Amino acid sequence: MAVDRKKLIMEAAAKSFSMFGYKATTMDQVAKIANVGKGTIYTFFKNKEQLFDEIITGLIMEMKAEADASFDPDSSFMDNVHRTLIRMLEYRKEHQLTIKLFEEQKEMGTLEVKEVLNRLENAILSYMKGHVQEAISRGEIQPCDPELTSFIIFKMYISLIFDWEKNHPPLQAEEIALTVERSLLKGLSTR
Repeated sequence: MAVDRKKLIMEAAAKSFSMFGYKATTMDQVAKIANVGKGTIYTFFKNKEQLFDEIITGLIMEMKAEADASFDPDSSFMDNVHRTLIRMLEYRKEHQLTIKLFEEQKEMGTLEVKEVLNRLENAILSYMKGHVQEAISRGEIQPCDPELTSFIIFKMYISLIFDWEKNHPPLQAEEIALTVERSLLKGLSTR
């Protein structure tokens, strides 16, 4: 059975990026982890940036698959938003590569990492925007700017999952869903 060298190289690179970050990963490290010659890497990828880009593309596809798996067409918009965002953000929080990238961005501000993290966020927002547009067309939510609404919902979840627990005990998923629904859909007014 033939060895899929490209897959082997990508797995090795993902491991290296997860362990050392983008900046500290070298093609020599990737070659060593993959147990291939450095020249073999260059038959598939012209440079580290292209290799990194392909790994991130795969990561985005995995996150989308996670989101699709959590989406239930028979559930309400807010139930789907909640389930989907919680799953995507948990995936991001648990995945070693994204953890390392967020650390590197925070500590070093690496431009390539910043661009990749923006790409990840934009992929999530684009996914959500489609679902907001569907909910509007079904009359489930009021007409609104789907892009802005997706951004607000996403940032609320980010804040409640990542920022809140810097100074407070982590919230349960149900508490997050209730807070977002109460604040966004029902409003805080008693009238």
